[in-house]
Amino acid sequence: MPLIKNGAETVNTWTFHEGEGDLPADGQFTLTLATFLAHKDDVLARNADIGVRLSPEDDPTKLEPFLDRISLIEVDFPKYTDGRGYSQAQLLRRRFAYQGELRAIGHVLRDQIFYMNRSGFDTYETTRADLSSIVEALAEYTEVYQPAAGNMVSVFKKRHL
Repeated sequence: MPLIKNGAETVNTWTFHEGEGDLPADGQFTLTLATFLAHKDDVLARNADIGVRLSPEDDPTKLEPFLDRISLIEVDFPKYTDGRGYSQAQLLRRRFAYQGELRAIGHVLRDQIFYMNRSGFDTYETTRADLSSIVEALAEYTEVYQPAAGNMVSVFKKRHL
């Protein structure tokens, strides 16, 4: 699956560990929230990047004490109609000020990219859109009205500045 980050296709150096068997000895890997919480002491003791994958039903507030140690959070969109990942992203970026990589995975469609970016996602793993359409989607709107977790300043705030 292509991985788009900073407007370019990049190599995915992370692997997903499903929770079966022993944890990998080294390398960059992501764990489900349940696996991370069950093995947090072992995982946090490693001198390696840590990643967590959130499914739509996961509660991202459980990650709050560990956010400064987590390099990557993958938010799964199992269906394009499931919007809970947007709320998870907003919560992580705006309330908890998560600064690491926030990656949208699963059914990531071109029409959702702009709104995912506004919610705080900065990386997209998709088989549904190519690089040119993702770059196009990110530049589709030059002005926004609502404040959000993305880096665009709202029109109202610009007027008051």
